[in-house]
Amino acid sequence: MLLKTFGWSFAVTVLGLALAGVLWGWRGLAIVGILSILEISLSFDNAVINAGILRKMNAFWQKIFLTIGILIAVFGMRLVFPVVIVAITAKLGPIEAVNLAINDKAHYEELVTSAHPAIAAFGGIFLLMIFLDFIFEERDYKWLAWLEKPLGKLGKLDTLSVIIALVALLVTAMTFATDVPHGGGDKSATVLLSGVAGLITYLVVGGISGFFEDKLEEEEEAEEAAAAKKGGTGAAVGLAGKAAFFMFLYLEVIDASFSFDGVIGAFAITNDIFEMALGLGIGAMYIRSLTVYLVRQGTLDDYVYLEHGAHYAIGALAVILLVTIKYEINEVITGLVGLVLIGASFWSSVVRNKREGKPGDTPGEKTEVTSGV
Repeated sequence: MLLKTFGWSFAVTVLGLALAGVLWGWRGLAIVGILSILEISLSFDNAVINAGILRKMNAFWQKIFLTIGILIAVFGMRLVFPVVIVAITAKLGPIEAVNLAINDKAHYEELVTSAHPAIAAFGGIFLLMIFLDFIFEERDYKWLAWLEKPLGKLGKLDTLSVIIALVALLVTAMTFATDVPHGGGDKSATVLLSGVAGLITYLVVGGISGFFEDKLEEEEEAEEAAAAKKGGTGAAVGLAGKAAFFMFLYLEVIDASFSFDGVIGAFAITNDIFEMALGLGIGAMYIRSLTVYLVRQGTLDDYVYLEHGAHYAIGALAVILLVTIKYEINEVITGLVGLVLIGASFWSSVVRNKREGKPGDTPGEKTEVTSGV
């Protein structure tokens, strides 16, 4: 199972490190290895979130996520995206931007760094909305019961998440964005525009995918009811068609938002776009494989607080992204915050399972359970 799931990741790691050694020597080999570890540590919570969505899809769309999705993640977000950002912000043509990235790496890094406020505002608000919609939703399992119970009741106000996100954006624009260091100056307008774009993207993609998902669930319930009348059972199938397509788009936007801090943080290690793409790409492969592993093993069903921990990590990352508009936060801190939250949720799940005397829940027997934290 392990080799089947992580086989491609292992192969890409060997080939990637070998290529780095041939092209750039021991220095390049070390840089690519460090970037791979950086990406994995920063994006572990991404794998948990992805798994929660991917398990709703059928086998075909899970394969699309592993093939087309990984191409978008590696080449699109880790190689093409930074160049596109430079082309837009510096008002350059695509060929000029590529030439700049290859032949004038210092200026290229400077331009990408100057675009950080816009990137952080977009990604920060998008991720914040994911966290808020999760924390304001009533759910069967509650990890931090003292917090999640009252917030779940407040979540009955449909627009609460949007209101809080907009307030957070306004506060960010009026504080962190008014005097951006390193020659940035006042980026309030840029941060507001990018944050609103992130919010609109979340509402559109998430709303459409949610609409088709609900519609498909209604159809499945009708099929199960019809099958029950005939004495049979309805077959459970994953999302397909339009529902799966928009859920796939939603997954890719989530991955893009998670990749922002990794791409920006990578400049602390190298400003070579090819070293960056290779190192971050290897890390992205492992995140994809880990996502599939969690789905196939049913880990999220066995350890019911993992999704909670991952969403709290998303909330922390969203805040960190907004704060980094003005203040620099070391990537090690960002990675550790996510790992600590997920580790704590995993441990709480283990304690719960021991208390219940079983590794997970039997389907159809869910009851409201709290961790007592």
